[in-house]
Amino acid sequence: MTLRRFLGRAFALVLSAVLGAGVYASVMDRGDSGPPLLSDSDIGFAQDMAAHHQQAVTMTDMLTGDIPPDVNALAEQIRFTQLAEIGQMTGWLQLAGAPIGAAEPMAWMMSGHTGHQEHGTAMPGMATPAELTRLQRSTGRVNHILFLELMIRHHQGGITMAGHAARTSTDDTVRTAAAVMVVEQTEEIQVMTVLLDGLRADP
Repeated sequence: MTLRRFLGRAFALVLSAVLGAGVYASVMDRGDSGPPLLSDSDIGFAQDMAAHHQQAVTMTDMLTGDIPPDVNALAEQIRFTQLAEIGQMTGWLQLAGAPIGAAEPMAWMMSGHTGHQEHGTAMPGMATPAELTRLQRSTGRVNHILFLELMIRHHQGGITMAGHAARTSTDDTVRTAAAVMVVEQTEEIQVMTVLLDGLRADP
């Protein structure tokens, strides 16, 4: 099975599980959706997810050496998709007159929680500066394995963020985009897990 076919086959199943049948139907009919009417939480999601996506794009640039074709294809898929979504979310923020960067990262996910939360909470799944340095300096098979390990965790964090927005946003456009991110990244984790197992097993 090709990577493209694998990434496409589970869309309906995962999306309906995330949002339910009613919203799934509206997601599949996206032609008449207008510009989003962003709440403060939607703005925070767009700001933080754009930054989260940007790190994923940066990580794809750190793959080096004789990259296995399947790993390279997946990295290109991630890069293309997340750059497009960065453009989409940046457009929302521009329409809303909101800054691209968040003053308090992750505050939008904390607003409904009780108790005290620390300001500037780290986005889930993000690689640390030390991990990025290690990835950038690694070579060969070690580089490819580390890329997949970090990207799997990165996607898991992205799913947490996008899933929250898909469930709580009051805007159809934002809910739709967030739900699609959940689907994309869930499928890509499945592919990366298979690729990672193969690289680890290869002497």
